[in-house]
Amino acid sequence: MSSLGLFNFSQKVNYKNEILSGLTVAMTMMPESLSFAILAGFPPLVGLYAAFIMGLVTAILGGRPGLISGGAGATAVVLIALMKSHGLEYVFAAVALAGVIQIVVGLFKLGKFIRLVPQPVMYGFVNGLAIIIFMAQLEQFKTVVNGQTIWLSGTPLYIMAGLVALTVGIVLLLPKLTKAVPPSLVAIIVVFAIVLGFGIHTKTVKDIAAVSGGFPPFHIPAVPFGLGTFQIIFPYALIMAGVGLTEGLLTLNLVDEITATKGNGNRECVAQGTANILNGFFFGMGGCPMIAQTLVNLTAGARARLSGIVAALTILLIILFGAPIIERVPMAALTGVMIMVAIGTFEWASFRIINKMPKQDVFVGILVAAVTIWLHNLALAVLIGVIVSALVFAWESAKRIRARKYTDEDGARNYEIYGPLFFGSVTAFNEKFDVAGDPQKVVVDFKDSRVSDMSAIEALNKLTERYHKAGKTLHLKHLSPDCRQLLENAGAVIDVNILEDPDYRVATDKRK
Repeated sequence: MSSLGLFNFSQKVNYKNEILSGLTVAMTMMPESLSFAILAGFPPLVGLYAAFIMGLVTAILGGRPGLISGGAGATAVVLIALMKSHGLEYVFAAVALAGVIQIVVGLFKLGKFIRLVPQPVMYGFVNGLAIIIFMAQLEQFKTVVNGQTIWLSGTPLYIMAGLVALTVGIVLLLPKLTKAVPPSLVAIIVVFAIVLGFGIHTKTVKDIAAVSGGFPPFHIPAVPFGLGTFQIIFPYALIMAGVGLTEGLLTLNLVDEITATKGNGNRECVAQGTANILNGFFFGMGGCPMIAQTLVNLTAGARARLSGIVAALTILLIILFGAPIIERVPMAALTGVMIMVAIGTFEWASFRIINKMPKQDVFVGILVAAVTIWLHNLALAVLIGVIVSALVFAWESAKRIRARKYTDEDGARNYEIYGPLFFGSVTAFNEKFDVAGDPQKVVVDFKDSRVSDMSAIEALNKLTERYHKAGKTLHLKHLSPDCRQLLENAGAVIDVNILEDPDYRVATDKRK
């Protein structure tokens, strides 16, 4: 295994931290995977199987030690419509196809495109996710009476609120006394012991769903094998793959920042895909990296692959043997832990620097958070954020094009262009020239500029035509090799004069 680079045996592993972190992660992942499975209309065990398979495969094969994957809500939400329209078998087929797409992304090394996600989008994404995690916990303060969902009141409310407050208190205060054990695990055990010891009547995991079962059974999705099925499942598989990889690579970046180490995004894509294919054939609802559980894991001190493996195997053991115990765990304890995770996930630093950030960055951050909270579609929120950031960048860049004009000793009019010439700056560029008032020879110097796209080439062509109609010649000077290549490629459509320059090195040129 070491030859494959799966495990780094030179890494010092703190076994106590890893095992305790893994147990804590398992305890916080189970209720979430159960809740999301039920929300999507799947059998509860489908959520737990996903948590086990995703967790184990990605812990061993993934591109980032310490990253936790499981049956995540972001991917489950994508599949709700398919479950309602075509049923569970089509969901399994879509999950397996999503896995194939993710492996392709990893093999073609497309994971690097996550670099296009700017920091304000990251802030908005993380803050939106923190608010979603927090809002989801409020559901535990509701109960069903005569088919109606109502808020708890009276004694049940006080018990629930008191136990949640106790859990939050332990998670907050225990690290000040000792860092030897994960506070989340201690909080769950203490609240569990109090509820059992005093016979307190409160909502438990069993009230959400039964969790006992066998080993995930091998099962080929029972769907017709053909183009019709592919057309049904492909859109869902594509969105699920996109959501999973977006969340996964953003979480990977977050872990990189926290641990000051570097993960491998493409390897993580392949691992996620492998896990999802197995999900499709072993009764799992699929999933992706879970930012909340990853933060629980890192906060508890885990830094190696062992914690993820322990978490996955713990979930399997609970499904097989520990169900009667785990079904009695109070939901208040798990709710308290998840509330603290939400508070820990929120980028509070974004408030401190809000008055120092450019206004457009603040707007993008708030927009991404709002879309994340409103639509619960993390991939769409990030995509909108990236598009808006790109448009803002284009607008800002367009304002930066300037021209210095002078007449040389030969009587030729020289225009020195500063700033990039692209679709956004073409209009401002055209306004710089005085075609009627210029002499016979005009030189445009691109030493401090670059021709970036087809709009820029077309602008140069039209400018050449304007001078040609006026009986004057226009020469382009100091174009970088890539700019000249662009113009040569477009030679069939345009006709411009390029003064032969020596080869000027630009910053992007590779050193020979």
